[in-house]
Amino acid sequence: GGGFGLFARILEDAKNAVWAVPAPKGGSRAFCDRMNSWAQGEGQPGLGYIFWSEDQGAWGGPIAKNLGAEKTDAVMGQLGLGQGDAAFFVAGDPKVFYKFAGSARTKVGTDLGLVDENRFEFVWIVDFPMFEMNEETNHVDFSHNPFSMPQGELEALETKDPLDILAYQYDIVCNGYELCSGAVRNHRPDVMLKAFDIAGYGPSVVEEQFGGMLNAFRHGAPPHGGLAPGIDRIVMLLAGQTAIREVIAFPLNQQGQDLLMNAPSDVTDKQLKELHIRTAPPIKV
Repeated sequence: GGGFGLFARILEDAKNAVWAVPAPKGGSRAFCDRMNSWAQGEGQPGLGYIFWSEDQGAWGGPIAKNLGAEKTDAVMGQLGLGQGDAAFFVAGDPKVFYKFAGSARTKVGTDLGLVDENRFEFVWIVDFPMFEMNEETNHVDFSHNPFSMPQGELEALETKDPLDILAYQYDIVCNGYELCSGAVRNHRPDVMLKAFDIAGYGPSVVEEQFGGMLNAFRHGAPPHGGLAPGIDRIVMLLAGQTAIREVIAFPLNQQGQDLLMNAPSDVTDKQLKELHIRTAPPIKV
């Protein structure tokens, strides 16, 4: 209901939203301009903002000007912000911009010193969706791991909207880095066949591609689950690094080469012949 036409037009599409990234003590035009330039460097058109203008003694910026003082006060009050603060705004389809919004939040927290660099904060990420809508095909598809057990098992697959079904999948995250990822595995052939059927894969396809797994299940595979820790990421955090290549033994460069081991190296004709492989160098135009 505000007077900011750009956001109003974006919100005409029901799937769209406007997200705010609060920036306590970030209320200066200089900081907002730096954030806007950073966003453009990330491939975005920019980053809308409202900031506390000491010169005006009020909220400033194009969004505030279009919303008016009363509605701007309401927005910033809802965010718990006041004098000396700012807020940045991302608009559009959240499925498209959520990663950028997360990066913006991290950038704000880091640049304003809001992040305690001397703490390890852990969080469990749970209740991953089992299925999602593939926007290219407009059909339901697996969202993450097709071999996870859906919550509710066969009953959920038969009675619930596929997009409402959750999976027994979980991650452990520390300071924004995924340290462990795991799941309770699907160990029932009937559940697996139904899950793949929802995603558009008939029984014959599943039997052909995953017949060995299904046969193992039919012989009585027990319920099982677990998680796999990323030891190198744990070491990275303990070492105070932000790039994993700083703590692994044989880091690859940007061309995917291991310079210490001189890999990958040229393959011999004999090796190609043993594997019945021939190379097809790109044609130079």
